[in-house]
Amino acid sequence: MDINTLSGLKAAFDAGPSPELAKIITFALIESGNTDNIALYISVLGNTLTDDELERLVEAAEDPNISLSLETLAQKIDVETFNILIQLLIDKNNLDTAKSVYLSARKQNIRIQNPVFESILGLEIQATKLKVVEKPDIAQITDLSRYRQKNTDFSDVIGLEKIKKQIHKKIILPFQSPSLFQRFKKKIGGGVLLYGPPGCGKTLLARATAGECNASFFNVEVSDVLDMYIGESEQKLHAIFEKARNETPSVIFFDELEALAGKREHARSTSSANTVSQFLTELDGFSQNNEGVLVLASTNVPWAIDSAFLRPGRFDRMFFVPPPDRVARKGILKHHIQGRPASDDINFDTIADKTPGYSGADLSNLIEMAADEAIDESIDTGNDVSISIKHFKEALGESRATTTEWLTTARNYARYANDGGRYNDVLDFINKHSKN
Repeated sequence: MDINTLSGLKAAFDAGPSPELAKIITFALIESGNTDNIALYISVLGNTLTDDELERLVEAAEDPNISLSLETLAQKIDVETFNILIQLLIDKNNLDTAKSVYLSARKQNIRIQNPVFESILGLEIQATKLKVVEKPDIAQITDLSRYRQKNTDFSDVIGLEKIKKQIHKKIILPFQSPSLFQRFKKKIGGGVLLYGPPGCGKTLLARATAGECNASFFNVEVSDVLDMYIGESEQKLHAIFEKARNETPSVIFFDELEALAGKREHARSTSSANTVSQFLTELDGFSQNNEGVLVLASTNVPWAIDSAFLRPGRFDRMFFVPPPDRVARKGILKHHIQGRPASDDINFDTIADKTPGYSGADLSNLIEMAADEAIDESIDTGNDVSISIKHFKEALGESRATTTEWLTTARNYARYANDGGRYNDVLDFINKHSKN
């Protein structure tokens, strides 16, 4: 890469740092041999590196600048990627760097303790001075009360009328009229996947569904399941499902499903694949009875979900949660401005017209930005100022819809990987949105 191109990339990075740019610059600097400032770019790479790219970094780790940079990188990656990094350093017989990187990261995160690495690197003595990681108690895991959250209902969900009707018909009615559905041998429960851009209300919709079903709602986070010890993630997952089965009717909600149900061919280790297999078993295994248990999940990347989850009997019902329409945007804006000092000149219809593609989170942020403008004016003038249309105009000039990037990516999948019409709702929305 020539100097002018590299300088241009550095300038672009300075203007808007991103892992993608940092990765290009990092390997360009390694090729050029000029690694004086490489730490700046390696520090933002995080978990974006592939195994091959990690290996390229390790091969260049004889360079002191890169060796020191790996210590910073190791503190910002997950345990699985960290283990791959240390193993590569050991395989390359770069034990000094492996030792310094391991100890540096170990002080910041006790979860990365690895007795095998410590033995290879001769760290048994140092390891005894470090805090010991205790194996999790399964009894604590089965205490689902810590997952329990207060229910809400559809009255708290602004917009999404079409999807609420679908959910009411296909999910809520079986809970409310079980005898009718049992007569036709229809199961109560099952799996439902909500997908769409970030910030459009998937989690709120899941909680509202549980409230409409009059069922216990358990919000399980990814960190509650994934564990560094082999086999522990599977045990935690089984314990959560067993507790939910004993408290029917119940709803288990998994946010960011791709972290637990990603495609197995992309798994970096057998432990990740085992967690996926255990999840599939819990959903409809031969010995499992999930009658009365509704498994709700949400994801921003449905195309990253292992296809085995999307067959009938598992997450066989998929609902696209789109950005709010004009009427919903107006309602969301009015909801978020409640309790704040606001002028009568605010025309929410006009603001709704100017915010197509905005998510609920974007609209909430727009209110915050307008409030900030009013606060600044209050400070400058020394008078109490209410939020007015002027402040919204200033906020609109600085805000943007964050759903655009997601919709661009989703359009490609909907057009070229739409097996069985899975993403027809996405295509319909994009076609309608592009005409407005």
